[in-house]
Amino acid sequence: MALAVVGTVAVAGVGYGGYQALNDEGPYAEVVKVEPATKTWQEPNQRCEQVTVQRQKPVKDKHQIAGSAIGAVVGGVIGHQFGGGSGKDVATAAGAVAGGYAGNKAQERIQEGNTYTTTEERCQTIMETRSEQVGYNVTYRFDGQTQTVRMENEPGDRLPVENGRVVTD
Repeated sequence: MALAVVGTVAVAGVGYGGYQALNDEGPYAEVVKVEPATKTWQEPNQRCEQVTVQRQKPVKDKHQIAGSAIGAVVGGVIGHQFGGGSGKDVATAAGAVAGGYAGNKAQERIQEGNTYTTTEERCQTIMETRSEQVGYNVTYRFDGQTQTVRMENEPGDRLPVENGRVVTD
């Protein structure tokens, strides 16, 4: 019985070896490294946001004529209170000039401070980096040489060889 078992094992071993010899894939190239291959580019992207801004209201009296006139009248009345005789006329005229200038500047400051708040959309273009995988960079070793090739699909641990050439398609 022991002989039968040994004989069966021997036949099975020869049978497996014969199967392997019949189905030997032949030479192959050993894959030593696989890295994803990517394509990268810049793409413009517009980003907008709402911002609060303060604006000056439109000026109706650009030369501050109203302020100058009111200032001149008030200055003239005040200047008229001083002096006597022809000096009163000089004081009135000087008061009118000084009052006109002061009224002009007062109206200018009021106009500059006359503002309103509004919301505006502000946009800017930002360049964003995009990328996509376009295959694999495969490094393999065959016949003592190391080569790198681009492949569409991930190859596994080895590449087939036909007629002495590595098949990479």
